[in-house]
Amino acid sequence: MTGMAKPASKDFRHKVPADLRSALDSDTSLQEKWNGLTSLGRNEWICWMTSAKKAETREKRLARLQEEILEGNRRPCCWPGCPHRRESAQKWVDA
Repeated sequence: MTGMAKPASKDFRHKVPADLRSALDSDTSLQEKWNGLTSLGRNEWICWMTSAKKAETREKRLARLQEEILEGNRRPCCWPGCPHRRESAQKWVDA
């Protein structure tokens, strides 16, 4: 397909970080909603949360992730998408 961005790496999927795993394990409603997301949707949330440069921002994003997923949001709002999966978004990744 012409115009389609090539993946930046073969496997762009992020592992669930320990703090998010702990939140999922302690809240069955959150875990149920999380499991209902597509793998790409889960990856977007993980990338958005872990891309924070400061610990305080990451903590706020984890709290917001929990709230928004419980509200039914399937992807983080206003996020251009995981930069690890597209060459065109590599500017968002620290060198």
